[in-house]
Amino acid sequence: MINIENIDKVDIITFSIDKINALITDDIRNEISKLFENANRKVVIDLKGVQYIDSSGFGCFLSIMKAARSNYGTLKFTSPEPSVMEVFKTLHLNTVFEIYDDRDECVRSMI
Repeated sequence: MINIENIDKVDIITFSIDKINALITDDIRNEISKLFENANRKVVIDLKGVQYIDSSGFGCFLSIMKAARSNYGTLKFTSPEPSVMEVFKTLHLNTVFEIYDDRDECVRSMI
């Protein structure tokens, strides 16, 4: 479900699923939050291919952001599908999270 790749000391999270909903958010939150147990961790969540995120999914991302900030980590998002980006905007979460269209640009912003 979650894949983690490390490029230039930045962890990149990708998903092998196309929906993030209440059934899987606990697993996602636990796995990604573990990365922030180490201080100053840099994580990019690549949403390419994720077609749907429900309210619990967005709540999960907010919880992960809190874990990141509590240990001086950085969390950014990249490549949201248009329908997912619309929900980010509707919920005004595009003002809370840094969201990039281009994955390489997102990773470079953290180096």
